[in-house]
Amino acid sequence: MGIMRRRMRRRAIVGVAAAGVAYHQGKKHQQRTQDDEQYQDDQYQDDQATEYAPAPPEDAGPDAADLEQIEKLAHLHESGALTDAEFASAKAKLLA
Repeated sequence: MGIMRRRMRRRAIVGVAAAGVAYHQGKKHQQRTQDDEQYQDDQYQDDQATEYAPAPPEDAGPDAADLEQIEKLAHLHESGALTDAEFASAKAKLLA
């Protein structure tokens, strides 16, 4: 009977040790899988190009025709044909 008990103890010890090894291998596998998924997510985000909204058109300001109109209004204002308020409102319309 002594030999049988020894074998049973040995089997129990070997079984527990094998279970512990399997547990740790499973944990390592899970950690590697998570690391791989995180790496793939990072690569996916890096691969996607960032799309920005197009830049608004630059405001060129008044063009030559507007400047000529303002000069005509200025001459009319200087001659007294336009009041200060009329000149200001006409100029604001051209610049808007």
